[in-house]
Amino acid sequence: MASAILTGRFVFSLVLILGFLKVISSNYADILSTCKFDAIFQLGDSISDTGNFIQKNPSCIFARLPYGETFFEKPTGRCSDGLLMIDYIAMSAEIPFLDSYLNKDGLFDHGVNFAVAGATALSEEVLSKRNISFVPANISLSTQLDWMFSYFYTTCNSDKDCYKKNERALFMVGEIGGNDYNYALLGGKTLEEVKAMVPEVVQTIKSAVKRVIGYGATRVVVPGNFPIGCFPIYLTKFQTNDTAAYDELHCLKELNDFSIYHNDLLQQAIEELKAEHPNVIIVYGNYYNAFLWVLSKANLLGFDPTSLQKACCGIGGEYNFDLSNFCGKPEVTACLNPSERLSWDGVHLTQRAYELIATWLILDIYPQLQCEYIVSYSSAI
Repeated sequence: MASAILTGRFVFSLVLILGFLKVISSNYADILSTCKFDAIFQLGDSISDTGNFIQKNPSCIFARLPYGETFFEKPTGRCSDGLLMIDYIAMSAEIPFLDSYLNKDGLFDHGVNFAVAGATALSEEVLSKRNISFVPANISLSTQLDWMFSYFYTTCNSDKDCYKKNERALFMVGEIGGNDYNYALLGGKTLEEVKAMVPEVVQTIKSAVKRVIGYGATRVVVPGNFPIGCFPIYLTKFQTNDTAAYDELHCLKELNDFSIYHNDLLQQAIEELKAEHPNVIIVYGNYYNAFLWVLSKANLLGFDPTSLQKACCGIGGEYNFDLSNFCGKPEVTACLNPSERLSWDGVHLTQRAYELIATWLILDIYPQLQCEYIVSYSSAI
């Protein structure tokens, strides 16, 4: 009797999930198009970089297959097997994929991607004062904002012209800050030491939002951090025999609590920004809950239940991850079906994971963006 009830619940859950995905794919795939955005501008790191890092480092691992193998069948600088969340956001808004700012052949009629893999919120100088010396990209949020200023300076006829153009654009400020913590934790800092960095990181993100508002932004999405305790890089680094250290999804509790702390402070900063700029729509992008939704429903979403926290492209250990033998090296191979995996290379996610997370995120932020106002305002001018 009990097994029949459990089977019934499983089937009911499966029907709900499949129904949810069917409704999304048929009715909501282009939901952001109703916002009538003319452009999207992206700041961030490897979660959203569409080619800036490989423009600066053309021989890096991200410029090699198997990166890009699923969608483009070649590396594009995206740190995945295919598309990223920003690509799905652009598609939903019916805007072409964003070219990277450093791409000399890029087309920027509908926005620019300033994000750089490895980028930090804090500058290299600030990080060095905290004895964090390994900063491979040497690109901070401030640098990306300077690029943005240069772009607007050369494309706008005046400040008023920029304000007019940008009031119909979507600005994505992040995700950013994850690498500040990555470099600190992987460099040997304690969790308490890294936790002390969070207020400064959040303040830097808050200042960045103020700066894009100064460029005329009226719609800003500020994503938080993923639950890093669920990712192979940290499950490998902090692996322990203490079962109490893991939650029911086999994620490291302390590291996820750290992500929650960052996200809580970030949401407080967003509320402060809303009070300071009542005419600007500022929305929190809940990457944390979006990822956990996918992870908790992974079996129903078609992911391999035996490899939920194993890197598709990797080698060695319980999580198929070794930082010294990273994806892109000749001896490291990718799994045959990336669409059945959440993790691509132990640090970044697969195209399929990003698609589902982006879908969850788009449905979450859409009502908060108040696109009806944009449409009515646009038709009145």
